[in-house]
Amino acid sequence: MTPEYREIAFRDELLSDGSVRRAYADGRQEWRHRAPDFVVNWRDDGGRTGVDEQLGGRIIKRRIDPDTVLYGRDIGYGRTTWSDGTLTVNQTSLRGRAGLILAGIGVAGLLPAIVDPPFAMTPEEEEALRQQQAQQASASGGGGDTWGGSSGADWTDGSDGADGDFG
Repeated sequence: MTPEYREIAFRDELLSDGSVRRAYADGRQEWRHRAPDFVVNWRDDGGRTGVDEQLGGRIIKRRIDPDTVLYGRDIGYGRTTWSDGTLTVNQTSLRGRAGLILAGIGVAGLLPAIVDPPFAMTPEEEEALRQQQAQQASASGGGGDTWGGSSGADWTDGSDGADGDFG
């Protein structure tokens, strides 16, 4: 049975240095910087720092310093479910806006089903997903960074239907 999720929308703003300011509807803000190998480093206005890593299979690992880990699952249309019971909705991306429109006009049934993320993973399970992600990137011809290029100017990866930079 899928739990009820607390929905929080966000908008991304590309900054002149190639980083992104993410503003959440609940008032929080994050500043996000791309790193190699499907990783985004972030800090927020509450003083927290961490790393988001796209593991593969649409699973995201969020490490919050010093020792908290959450897992997310990209479920499409700019939506990501998180193991803490949050559903984030990207209002910046075209697919995210389309999802909001579908939900708003009462046809939310056309959106992909909400799928729970893993609550916990072993290091071996994480590594298997990293390998899967690397193979998918290699097969698409993108090398180690198919979702943003070295400039960091493109924060979306249209290759697998996902959008945004990790939920």
